[in-house]
Amino acid sequence: MTPYLRPLTLTDAEAVVTLSSQLGYKASVDQTKVWLQEILASKDHCAFGVVLDERLIGWVHGFYTLHLESGAFVEIGGLVVDEHCRRTGAGRMLVEQVLAWARQKGVGKVRVRCNTQRTDSHTFYKAIGFEEVKEQKVFSILC
Repeated sequence: MTPYLRPLTLTDAEAVVTLSSQLGYKASVDQTKVWLQEILASKDHCAFGVVLDERLIGWVHGFYTLHLESGAFVEIGGLVVDEHCRRTGAGRMLVEQVLAWARQKGVGKVRVRCNTQRTDSHTFYKAIGFEEVKEQKVFSILC
């Protein structure tokens, strides 16, 4: 069977959690449903899945952002393809869908941030045309 793209729905939350756990994320299905509902309701976010044999094998989340110093861009907030389905074109399909979504919004740039330890991701993004532009540290605080 051929993989196909579709928008994510709330019923995908469990599959999203299962896929995300392959990268070490530990969100619950209930929390993921809350986040997914907010993402799906926003015109500034997109979320797509790739399906093979009626099973979600990958997902991507993109969002529009505007920075005062660097302008507008779309950022890929998350991309996961099942570890048994990588190197099949599923990841490329998902990224191309975000690129199309960005173009529809009139945005000419898409960015993605990768954990420095995820070297396979770095190789993937470079192979599909992304250019590494900087390294950075991320800081966080609870409020």
